[in-house]
Amino acid sequence: MSKRLKVWVSRPLFADALARLGQFVEVDAEPVERTHSAQDLRRQLAAVDGAIIGLADRFDATTLAGNDRLKVISNLAVGYNNLDIDALTRAGILACNTPDVLNETTADYAWALLLAAARRVGAAERWLRAGQWQGAMRFDDWLGVDVHGRTLGILGMGRIGQAVARRAGGFDMRVLYHNRHRLPESVECECAARWVDRETLLRQADHLVLVLPYTRENHHIIGAAELARMKRGSVLVNIARGGLVDEAALAASLREGHLAAAGLDVYEDEPVVHPDLLALEQVVLSPHLGSASAGTRRNMAGMAVDNVLAGLGLGPTAGRPPAPINPGVLDARRRGSKA
Repeated sequence: MSKRLKVWVSRPLFADALARLGQFVEVDAEPVERTHSAQDLRRQLAAVDGAIIGLADRFDATTLAGNDRLKVISNLAVGYNNLDIDALTRAGILACNTPDVLNETTADYAWALLLAAARRVGAAERWLRAGQWQGAMRFDDWLGVDVHGRTLGILGMGRIGQAVARRAGGFDMRVLYHNRHRLPESVECECAARWVDRETLLRQADHLVLVLPYTRENHHIIGAAELARMKRGSVLVNIARGGLVDEAALAASLREGHLAAAGLDVYEDEPVVHPDLLALEQVVLSPHLGSASAGTRRNMAGMAVDNVLAGLGLGPTAGRPPAPINPGVLDARRRGSKA
């Protein structure tokens, strides 16, 4: 009998997902959440044929150096800025992610942050829990920012951005968006959204939601200058990647009262949060929970398993992973060469 292939799972995963994976391969799954050093990653990857990994696991040419066994990895996320795709492709390693299954849940969470930030839910709850509500409040206490009837701006109108936009109809909002490329008219109609240039989006949005991928070009795409161009009293929500926002500049804008509030689920140096943001009551902070519903996380785990099995030529969709990032690797394998 031929030796079974081996897959490493870098973080705890649902037992049923691991059991399904174990029907086809030998599984080495981490029992607890922990940070893996570059040395740990290199050692683990040298001993396996596939891996299911998290966003905190960073893969570059150094991590992969000398590895001639690894065939496929799958991120437990839609984003993949932790992966050096060029290095993986040169090494003939298929990279996959888990898109689409988290669109609606992440859009829900964008609205949770938007509403909580606009209406000061976090600060008010902390005030209540501290025992400060001891009698009648002043009529002008805890005044937030209206959401209904205002203008929603979306920077990055992919599938998650579109899901955010579709929810705006229930709040009777005008929806503006900016992408590098305008969406088809049919999609704009479905989302009741209008394309504008980025400057117009910044000037006109009462609530601005960031849903674009992080790239070198997008680093600090919202900095001091962009924040200054936003409406006074507006709200910023970031559910995409922390590096999109200059966090020191955001804290300064909030401190000075130019922005009314912010809702953040992502940070530039996760899990570290900029201390200036921690000191501000106007910010709702959450620890990267956009996709964190039971159903969605199970779907993500299932897709990651499907990616790895298919990338190893196993299971019902052998050779056809649901979400390849560098599909040229598969074409090269069929030709018997590296991509």
